[in-house]
Amino acid sequence: MEGLTGQDFHRMKIGVFGGTFDPPHLGHLILAAEAVDQLKLERLVWVLTSTPPHKSRGSITSIQDRLDMTLLMVEQDPNFTFSRVDIDRPGPHYSVDMIKLLQEVYQDAELCFLMGGDSLHDLPGWYHANELVAICSSFGVMRRPDDQVDLDSLEQVLPGIRRKVEFIRSPLLEISSHEIRNRIRENRTYRFFLLPEVYQMINQRRLYTAG
Repeated sequence: MEGLTGQDFHRMKIGVFGGTFDPPHLGHLILAAEAVDQLKLERLVWVLTSTPPHKSRGSITSIQDRLDMTLLMVEQDPNFTFSRVDIDRPGPHYSVDMIKLLQEVYQDAELCFLMGGDSLHDLPGWYHANELVAICSSFGVMRRPDDQVDLDSLEQVLPGIRRKVEFIRSPLLEISSHEIRNRIRENRTYRFFLLPEVYQMINQRRLYTAG
């Protein structure tokens, strides 16, 4: 799915949506669709992170299971595509390195890094955050109503961030992968937080069950 070459992506605006997707849920899908619509993206690239620096390998589901579930999400919209950029390289997997690799694939394209308001707040603590701000064309940020985003303070430590932030308005959905995993372990309802195909895969493979 990474086969765009030459003029196919020249000056295209491409969103980059990374995560562990453990599991991917309807909140992810809504954010992805709203980003394409509101930010006028020609493509949205889902990037599955193999082993994030802040999580231990044993605490997350196998890469194959998460890959299979994420690909089901990508199939939902013709503007979505998938990249193995964080799967086919050794860790640790930092966002700045991932963006550099995607720039080699989507040459001359504008890359818009998608994140939540909480991630924007924490951005100064990310690995090589200033370099990430410099190389990304923009940042698509989903804000919750109670988010307190202080762009003035962020600009002091990450010069250039203010002009690159584009806020995404999205329905407030209290859905998280962590909550879904807990519900499965506790034998509580969770099926309507997920695509039916993802729900079926979780059940068939008995993912996230206690023990």
